[in-house]
Amino acid sequence: MSARLPELFGLTVRQQRERLGWSQERLAESADLNRSYVGELERGQAVPSLITLDKLARALGQSPSNLLAQTERLSQQRLINGLRLTAIAC
Repeated sequence: MSARLPELFGLTVRQQRERLGWSQERLAESADLNRSYVGELERGQAVPSLITLDKLARALGQSPSNLLAQTERLSQQRLINGLRLTAIAC
């Protein structure tokens, strides 16, 4: 089963935040967002607006398009891994 886009985006944000060694609080402060909202985003429970996407990307030192491209790569990775597991099971 593939993950939904909000979950993959949240995972991407979390990975990038952790890459910087930041807490959710630090990312929230840098992006001018509420810490609990950052947590909801990372868990895939919230879908960011374009303005929020821009705030997150800039806080993480990236462009919005790069952050979305990373999410797409993660989605493709999960799809490929799922196909491999299906092939092994057959």
